[in-house]
Order: sequence, then C-alpha cells, then structure tokens
Amino acid sequence: MKQFLWIFFVSSLCFSQASKEKAKTYLADKNFKKAEQEMQAYLQSNKEDKEAIELLGDAFGHQKKWDEAIAQYEKLKDAYPSNANYHYKYGGALGMKALSVSKIKALTIIGDVKEAFLKAAELDPKHIDTRWALVELYVSLPGIVGGSNSKALKYANELEKLSKVDGYLAKGYVYEYDDEPELAEKYYKLAIKVGGSVTCYEKLTNFYETQNKPSEAIGNLEEAQQKHQRNAMHYQIGKVCADYNLQLEKGEKCLKAYLSNHSAKDGVPKEWAYYRLAQIYKHKNNKTEALKWIDKAITGLPKIEVFKDEKEAIEGL
Repeated sequence: MKQFLWIFFVSSLCFSQASKEKAKTYLADKNFKKAEQEMQAYLQSNKEDKEAIELLGDAFGHQKKWDEAIAQYEKLKDAYPSNANYHYKYGGALGMKALSVSKIKALTIIGDVKEAFLKAAELDPKHIDTRWALVELYVSLPGIVGGSNSKALKYANELEKLSKVDGYLAKGYVYEYDDEPELAEKYYKLAIKVGGSVTCYEKLTNFYETQNKPSEAIGNLEEAQQKHQRNAMHYQIGKVCADYNLQLEKGEKCLKAYLSNHSAKDGVPKEWAYYRLAQIYKHKNNKTEALKWIDKAITGLPKIEVFKDEKEAIEGL
C-alpha cells in the first residue's frame, strides 16, 4: 500500500511539473491562449499552486486581459504578503489597466499602483524592475496626482547602486522628460560606456531623434552596428536617413544591405525597407525607382495605409 501511494505521489508531481513546463513553453513561444488554457485546467485540481497562479496571471497579462491578470496577482500578494515580486506584478497589471481606461477612471487606480510598487521596493531593496517602474511612474504622472522628478531621481539613484547601467539609463530618462537634454545625453552616453548593449544604443538614438538631431542618431547607430554587427541596425540607419532627407547615399546602401542579409530575427519586415528606399528615391526626385520600391512594399503588405499615402506623394512628383 505504501509503495502504491509513493508511486501515485511521484506520478502526480511529475504531471504537475509537466503541465507547468508546458505552460512556460507556450509563454516563451508567445502562444498565450494555450498557456492560459493549460493553467486553468491544471488549477481546477491544484487551486493553491502559486507558480501556476502566477503563470496564469502572466498568460492573461500578455493578452492584455488586465482584470483577469490583476485577480491572479492579487491572490498571490494577499497570500504571500512578503513576496516583493507579487506586489510588483500586481502593480504592473493595475498600471496597464490604468492606461487602457479613461483618465478619470485611471485616477482611481493610480494610488493602488503606487502603493504596490512602493511595497515591493520596501520588501526587496534589490528589486530592479520595481525601481524602474517607480521611475517611470513618477516621471509620467502630473504633479497634481503625485508625479515628481525628484522622487524619480531617488529611485534612479537606487538603481545606480544596484546596476550602473540601469541607473544611468534611468537618469537619462528622467532628465529627458525634465527637459534637460545635456544631462540626458550625458547619462545615456555613460550607459553606453559602462554597458554598451543594444538597448543602451537604442535609448541614445531615440533621444537624438526626439531632439531632432538625425546626424548624431546616425553616428550612434553606426557605432552600434560596428560593435554589435546587427543587421537590424542597417534598417535603422536607413530609416533615419529617409525620415530626415539626410545622407541619402548612406541610407540607400544600408537599406540594401539590410535586404540582402534579411532574416526573420531582424524583426522589421522587408516591406518597410522597400518603403524607406522609396522615400529616399523620392527625396532624390527619382520617380521611377521610388515607384518601383513602393509598389513592392504595397504588394507585400497591402493594408498599410502609410505605403499608399507615400505612393500618392511619389506620383505627384
């Protein structure tokens, strides 16, 4: 009898682990509905499994089912009030809901969002994601409902103690929103110097574009391409050249290199590179080439309105 019970216990444990591993695989493959179904079925007989509840919340969150995600994370943070990550995920789901409803309704949610993030930060002094969330929250909120750049900088300083790269990126973000471009640029450059990841370069590129500094954006992208050898950066250089009617020969060369080396991992479909080439040839007043490339873009993605608008502009040359 004891042997039978032991075999039954081990079999049940293996089944439960297999079910959760399957859900994790579905999440990794972005098959969020399947992950949701797997965990809902599993939780019918394992209602208290905290890992399964969290996985179900994650599946709901990826599908933007914020109320359902909130319900799962709320169960967890109430059952395990000392777990910082559960408070963080609860606050994050609430925050995403706040962005999806009217401004008046969002105001009724923001207090709970802030409370959840602050609790997570209090519980775990090393929780990087929570501190990033607080930086973004305090920067984005108007002062009348609790926004504060000084509080955002406080958490950026805490981030810097945990991770210099995150701290520098957070400070760049705060100073950019505070309309202090020199300081923002300084910290984005420090992030590149210390970390040098693709993300660091992207933040500085985006900053330059918002500051209407396309030449600096192109130079930063070229440095990033030289360091990381990412084909996607060829597209980004071509995009900036096309958008700003700048360094057109370089833009054309980069876009054609992007197309020659294109693969699914590059992220941006070929049709967008065709569109950027059409823009470049339009800037050059080469109507024939511009039409050739915009027609290729429209053939591949016929529902993109901006492609059709571009064709009309080219035809008007």
